[in-house]
Amino acid sequence: MSLKAIPESEIVATVIFSCVSFLLMGIVLVLFFYFSRKKIIQKELEKKDLEIHLQKEQLHAIIITQEEERKRIAQDLHDDISSKLNIVSLNTHLLSAPNLTESETREITENIINLTAKALENSRKIAHNLLPPVFEKFGLNAGIEELCEEFETSKAVKVHYTNKIDFDDNEMDRQLHVFRILQELMNNSLRHGKASEIWISFKKNNAISTCDYEDNGVGFDSKNAENQKGLGMKNIDSRISFLNGTIKISSELNKGFTVTFTF
Repeated sequence: MSLKAIPESEIVATVIFSCVSFLLMGIVLVLFFYFSRKKIIQKELEKKDLEIHLQKEQLHAIIITQEEERKRIAQDLHDDISSKLNIVSLNTHLLSAPNLTESETREITENIINLTAKALENSRKIAHNLLPPVFEKFGLNAGIEELCEEFETSKAVKVHYTNKIDFDDNEMDRQLHVFRILQELMNNSLRHGKASEIWISFKKNNAISTCDYEDNGVGFDSKNAENQKGLGMKNIDSRISFLNGTIKISSELNKGFTVTFTF
């Protein structure tokens, strides 16, 4: 059948049908891409909201930790320093009292010297807790060695420390976070875990700095999320986030506590 035999109306209808089909197909594709894109944007917004929420939680944890630290320092200054200086002041006024015997003068002077020495020693301890001089002068490795020695002086725990990383002296701010993480972990092991031995190891895994930490304490159920929501752990998470690192915690009741974190 030739083209001339086809009625013009059928040709027009076929053309219209084809145009409508292409138009509908185009509308369907546009709608599909529109809703797909909308869904992707929605998921991206949800992800951003979650990140902002986590950042707020971490910031909140840091602020609370800083406030607790300020309170502790203020309490130490009040109890250890201010009280001793007040007594020194009182003893100094006693020296101006009339009719003091030589022995009384010597006794008051000795009291002033002893109290001043104790106040100086306590102020050094407070400053040391804020930023250990060894860490500031010689770096993270020396700071951790001193930290381990300090814990061992308690005679309650033995610390095994090995390091296979050359820490960069130009990254002291980052290294201070690593130091604080270890401080928190060791305090938890001693105070809550009742551990008698601690193992700390630094090494490189695929060019990534890694710390393996372990104790032989009482442990806890790490599968219970509530056990990882304490202020100390939130503070550690905040520091890990700052370091763009990762952390993995594993523990069971009566089977100790292990942590691996990267930085």
